[in-house]
Order: sequence, then C-alpha cells, then structure tokens
Amino acid sequence: MLATVGAVLAARNSDAVILGVLDLTNKTEAKLGATRLGNAIQFVANASVLGYDVHAAMVFYGEWGTPSLRAKDCEQLWAQYGAALLQP
Repeated sequence: MLATVGAVLAARNSDAVILGVLDLTNKTEAKLGATRLGNAIQFVANASVLGYDVHAAMVFYGEWGTPSLRAKDCEQLWAQYGAALLQP
C-alpha cells in the first residue's frame, strides 16, 4: 500500500477527489464531487456493486505529493478499517 494506514486514518476527514471512475450505465467517466477521504474510500471499495468500474480509479487527498490511493488500496482499507474511516 502506498500510504500508511496511520496517515490515511489521520486524514479521513480531509477533502478528497476521486478520478477515473467509469459509470457502466452510460459508459462515461462519473462526475464525482469532492468528499471526505473516508467516504471516498468507502465509495471506491463498494462502487462495483453500484454499477461503476473503478479499475482506473485514484483517490487524491492531502498536500501535493501525498500518495494517491488506487482501488485495491481502498478495498483493503475499507475491509480492515471501514468503521474507523467514517468516524468524525
């Protein structure tokens, strides 16, 4: 995993942007607004059951240079720390 779990949990309430999500219904990139990092991880981890393709998804957060999260990172983080990621 590119980012440490501690850094992600500390930043869970930071603004995040998700790019690279494909809406399978209309075959276009989904237009997702800024959200909390914890919610972004939850969305990417569960997006495939909602009709989205996230194989190219990236979650950007924090200062410039902070490692982005890929779909696999989000799935692992959500599986292990889901509840903690949504805490205020």
